[in-house]
Amino acid sequence: MAHWFLGSVAAATDCTDCNGDAIGAAVQGDLESVMGFFDKAKQAAQQAGQAFAPPQNDGQVHVRGAGPIDPAILGGPSTRSVSTDDPIWQPINGISLQDYAELARDAQARGINDEAGMITLAQERGWDPADTKAALAGWVQRMGQSMAVGQQFRKFLGY
Repeated sequence: MAHWFLGSVAAATDCTDCNGDAIGAAVQGDLESVMGFFDKAKQAAQQAGQAFAPPQNDGQVHVRGAGPIDPAILGGPSTRSVSTDDPIWQPINGISLQDYAELARDAQARGINDEAGMITLAQERGWDPADTKAALAGWVQRMGQSMAVGQQFRKFLGY
């Protein structure tokens, strides 16, 4: 019996009537089983991807590209979907996430890149400076709690 090692796959054959090509016979058989394995793995990955795909129009804000492990267990922002009526979406001192994104987009267009400049810009909109400062800090904190908030913010920014 001859043993042939193909990477991590060992093939054994006692083919004596293979026109002198025992290796070819072993390789061909192993390739068929390996290719069948890869086809099955590819199919399983596609099914898993469909299982993790969030449903549409279900009253939730989903995190795109989130894997099966939630980084919140390590102190990072959560990748869990968030209901559209969750308190995390409530305005902070009257400033919604969309208001904050519009302010940030305006600040970016004007070359403003600090908190003081953003507060000055907010005053032009008639917002109270103390409320604005609290809202800016609050929205950043919420983005640190949930990736859904950060993704929604970027969506409002136009990214």
